[in-house]
Amino acid sequence: MGDIRIRAARAGEWAEIGELTLAAYQADGFVGAEEEDGYGAQLRDAARRAEHAELLVAVGADDRIVGSVAVVLPGTRFAEISREGEVEFRMLAVAPSARGRGVGALLAQAVIERGLEHGASRIVLCSLDLMHTAHRLYERLGFRRLPERDWEPAPGVRLLTFGLDLAA
Repeated sequence: MGDIRIRAARAGEWAEIGELTLAAYQADGFVGAEEEDGYGAQLRDAARRAEHAELLVAVGADDRIVGSVAVVLPGTRFAEISREGEVEFRMLAVAPSARGRGVGALLAQAVIERGLEHGASRIVLCSLDLMHTAHRLYERLGFRRLPERDWEPAPGVRLLTFGLDLAA
């Protein structure tokens, strides 16, 4: 992990971030290759995310992007579950070639730090019920399930909610 650092995404990187995010979800089978509309298109559209959220990237020693996450405030375009006093994160993605190096944990930790900077009392996220590897990461970081906030954005698509209470 020592060679990975987190920084704000730059405007010239939107296309690369979008392709990386889509590829990460496709590699795990969560989005099909044919998904040009719908969620696949949203994953690819990092420029739109950057208009409404803070995009962070994980980069290697060569400054090559190996992961990304969107930090979302409640009431904004990409907020799905966050409430007043919470910071949400969405579309955490790690390049398949960079997995197993702690990139996801570093990105999640950066979101926690952003939450503290915003004075948030909690970090929240929702995750497809099939994303077991991600769920283990969140639980290792101290996130706990918030089952009362689970939801279905479409029939048969179940999203589980997790939260991490931040110390005052």
